[in-house]
Amino acid sequence: MWRVAVILGFLVTACAEFPEVDAALEAGGPAADYPALLPFEELLAVQDTGLTETDDDILLARAADLRNRADGLRGPVIESDTRDRMDDGVTQP
Repeated sequence: MWRVAVILGFLVTACAEFPEVDAALEAGGPAADYPALLPFEELLAVQDTGLTETDDDILLARAADLRNRADGLRGPVIESDTRDRMDDGVTQP
């Protein structure tokens, strides 16, 4: 029975519309040419990242916030009291 539910779930999601993908396909059209391949050296020569000095500060602050969140997640998932009860196991009636 669970297999039917999984298959139905896949079928329902297959009918979903993705407007971003549709817009991208319509912009180029199915007959659009492939993008031109550029030499690697030419790609390296382009240094316009579009970032400003304020963007640098914002990214550094965001990285610090993410590190702080990661530090908060490094603790034990299960408290020691709960772990002790789990280690005792289940007694059969």
